[in-house]
Amino acid sequence: MRKLESHHPLTAEEGEAVHNLPFKLRHLEAQSYTIREGDRPDRCVILISGYAFRHKLTGDGSRQIMSLHIPGEALDFQNMFLTESDHNIQMLTRGTVAEIPRPAIEELVLRNPNIGRAILIFTLVEASIFREWVLNIGRRDARSRIAHLLCEFAYRLTALGLVPDGPYELPMTQEQLADATGLTAVHVNRVLQGLQRDGLIERDRRIIRFPSWGQMRDVADFNARYLHTREFHA
Repeated sequence: MRKLESHHPLTAEEGEAVHNLPFKLRHLEAQSYTIREGDRPDRCVILISGYAFRHKLTGDGSRQIMSLHIPGEALDFQNMFLTESDHNIQMLTRGTVAEIPRPAIEELVLRNPNIGRAILIFTLVEASIFREWVLNIGRRDARSRIAHLLCEFAYRLTALGLVPDGPYELPMTQEQLADATGLTAVHVNRVLQGLQRDGLIERDRRIIRFPSWGQMRDVADFNARYLHTREFHA
């Protein structure tokens, strides 16, 4: 509800309709799939805790991570009216999801146009994030790519009550960072060391902190406009 209402307000009655959706809780381990490419989408998965990622595989098995997802986000709105999934979604960490039957979501949307509008805006924001990721991989250098991903993740965590320049745990291995930025794990390691050496990040295992959010944002070429939050810091 908070995620939907961050982009489009809902009435109390509409909120109650969302809360009354049937669901089943599942506890998943890291790397567990919520859906695989080729599956028929028969449910909508909401991420309650933990982190997840969306990805596709080439014919030879190489992986490209397309997006990261934080608690409170729906993972399957993109598949809601499709008959076959064209990508995979996996848990990045251990976590809990709520599975809502697809017919229940479809009926909710068709009977409540304002909820449908909120879900459409949610999906359009995901498309905006995809465009930024294409730009990141296609046109930014390795240093900016990694910095941009770190900034985006920190900024999106503000939805969980954190601040962009505060410390946070990055739930990704260097191999996963490589698959998200089109680099090798060795190259990612060099970039992280360089950012740390230049005082742009501080690292303690997986805990990341930016000594200067402004400097890090400039190196990353990061502007939060594409996240379409009601307020963003340019």
